[in-house]
Amino acid sequence: MSDVTHILSQIESGDPQAAEQLLPLVYDELRKLAAAKLAHEKPGQTLQATALVHEAYLRLAGNQQFANRRHFFAAAAQAMRRILIESARRKQLIPRVDFTGIDPALADDGRLLELNDALERLAAEEPTAAKVVEARVFGGMSVDEAADALGLSRATAYRDWTFARAWLATVLGDKSEKE
Repeated sequence: MSDVTHILSQIESGDPQAAEQLLPLVYDELRKLAAAKLAHEKPGQTLQATALVHEAYLRLAGNQQFANRRHFFAAAAQAMRRILIESARRKQLIPRVDFTGIDPALADDGRLLELNDALERLAAEEPTAAKVVEARVFGGMSVDEAADALGLSRATAYRDWTFARAWLATVLGDKSEKE
């Protein structure tokens, strides 16, 4: 059992000191994830990696129970996605994210909110595929890393990624997937 998983277990058991031990263990990795996401932002973005990490951590701490380290980081990627979407909606500045494997035209201003809406629809139909997309696009993970984070086999993650890309291409009117 990793240190993070052990501390998450202690938090779930109600140990008040365990929460204080968690942030120092996960902070560097969360900061790298946040910095990678913000590197794709438009110039002039006021949200900093430190603020994104702190906001995500505050949303995660105490509100959820995590089975293990992988589950925690998958939830952190989801929290960061929601924060970026909320920030985009508030400021009407659309953040740029890594759309590797999805049509680069989606990175154009205005398309992120459209992608988010489509991703919510996908989650209603195929929740696992939506989680793979979320891990890839908003969490900056490879398909293999997404599989590990979500507790999926690599074959399942690749199958879900392939399906989700095609589904999103159809829903978003992306011609490049069909070529």
